Amino acid sequence: MSAATIAMIALVVFVWGLFSARLGRADLSAPIIFVTAGLLFSHGLHVVDPEQSREIVKLLAEVTLVWVLFADAARVGVRDLRADLGMYARLLAVGLPLTIAAGALLAVWLFDGMGVWPALLIGAALAPTDAALGAAVMTDPAVPDRVRRIINVESGLNDGIATPVVMVAIAGAAAAESVQGEGPGAALADLAIGLAVGIVAALVGGWAMRIARRRGWGSEDFAGPAVLALALAVYGGALWLDGNGFVAAFVAGIAFGNAAGRGDAKEVFYVEQTAGLVSLLTWLLFGALAVPIVFAQADWRVVGYAVLSLTVVRMLPVALVLIGAKLSPPTVAFIGWFGPRGLASIIFALIGLEELGDDGEFAAAVIGTAVLISVFAHGLSAKPLANRYAQNAAGTAPAPPDAPAVPHPPVRRLLHHHPNAAHPRQPDEGNA
Repeated sequence: MSAATIAMIALVVFVWGLFSARLGRADLSAPIIFVTAGLLFSHGLHVVDPEQSREIVKLLAEVTLVWVLFADAARVGVRDLRADLGMYARLLAVGLPLTIAAGALLAVWLFDGMGVWPALLIGAALAPTDAALGAAVMTDPAVPDRVRRIINVESGLNDGIATPVVMVAIAGAAAAESVQGEGPGAALADLAIGLAVGIVAALVGGWAMRIARRRGWGSEDFAGPAVLALALAVYGGALWLDGNGFVAAFVAGIAFGNAAGRGDAKEVFYVEQTAGLVSLLTWLLFGALAVPIVFAQADWRVVGYAVLSLTVVRMLPVALVLIGAKLSPPTVAFIGWFGPRGLASIIFALIGLEELGDDGEFAAAVIGTAVLISVFAHGLSAKPLANRYAQNAAGTAPAPPDAPAVPHPPVRRLLHHHPNAAHPRQPDEGNA
């Protein structure tokens, strides 16, 4: 990558920093801007060479996913989950597997000759949601706080839960296509090692941070970079022991967030900010490298699958698992629609493309098509639909006085795009 390319990419990041609030008010989110910039750099200005950028993409995708998984998981504590445990159990323990299964079955049915493993890769990669694509929803104080909290926490956890399924699917596809790989059985063993490494390392690291903070051993200014390094150390340590580094990073975030104490807020925020920066670069490279593949392979079946994935495959399982949750039909539809596909999905696609080579190109094209449509559909519809839903919600009865009054946890995606996202509480809608 040339010096001119680096300078132009850095300039785009700087300009976004100058005008992000104004562009956000115009419904132009960071993914929309950076995907468009990446496509312009690749096919307009020709300053990004796809072949020379593959190794950079792989490294950037892996590091981004590590920090995203760690930061998102660290932000969601046990108390936050306890406030609406039944709701999260419905969405994550039942709704997410149903979404993965529905996406895989749809891929097998729609794409002739597609095997089970590539279909599972597509279904699992497109199951996680990214609240950043609907940031106007999350920062609108008129939207009931409980609804924002549900979307926020679900987005923070479902990418980590889907990661093991994606990795097993990639391993199975590699074995089935005779690509160098260890198969799904070995992948499950890797997941177990990653789980153990993540829990042990983060508990020890969180305990050490708590002790160091209490006794004044470490500089407060360097606490954030230390946690950033801890996330990478967990990832690298899991790989060194032949474990899955992504699973290790996710469970490490959960363990660290509950072992380091409440003083971890600023430390994790530094990880969130750093992950936010590299996520912008990932979106740009997605526009430069993956969108051309999407355009080359996006026939009516690929586009049709993407549309169904963003609507029926997501919204029907959400509607089913929320039966009896005492939420109004507009609220159920609102939660179902605002499940944008974003950063985690494109990183899974890039990893699959890297691991499977040409055999992963079609799966990457399907995933990329869904993400590309989601970037614009959810980004442009967030503010109008949030305003309309808020007007309807204002006419509903407020929550009972004993409803849980726990503010939604500030997940990394939201803090990056809207650092001043704190708002007065609004009446929650119903009880779980």
